[in-house]
Amino acid sequence: MNISRTWKYIAAWFVMLLVSIANGAARDLTYGKHMSELAAHQLSTVTSVLSLGVVIWLFVRFYPPSSTRHAITIGLAWCALTVAFEFLFFHFVGGHSWSELFANYNIFEGRVWVVVLLWIAAAPYVFFQFRRLAQARSLRSQDVAR
Repeated sequence: MNISRTWKYIAAWFVMLLVSIANGAARDLTYGKHMSELAAHQLSTVTSVLSLGVVIWLFVRFYPPSSTRHAITIGLAWCALTVAFEFLFFHFVGGHSWSELFANYNIFEGRVWVVVLLWIAAAPYVFFQFRRLAQARSLRSQDVAR
């Protein structure tokens, strides 16, 4: 992986970070005031998956990974950056305790944040595969037309 490409992946992660901050702000300033904290968390998870999906889809469209392995590596790196940011920022800057932060991973209590992390990890691969399928169909239709 070359350096200029690596910076594109880091820049894309920062865009995802900004989208996530906007998603959290939208939750806190709008619907989060009118429903339980758990329901707001769950709805925010859905909107996060959708909005991050758009960002990741656009990234894969304009800067496609070079291989399946590359797509998986990108997703895992983005997931690791997200977890590191969440724990480090919200603990050291936000003042949240470690137990509060780990509580967001308790799916048995309805905390579905882990779905966002799984999506961030998997989406580059998913969209890369969709892109490959679309390219293969396009090539087949061109061959049939000849």
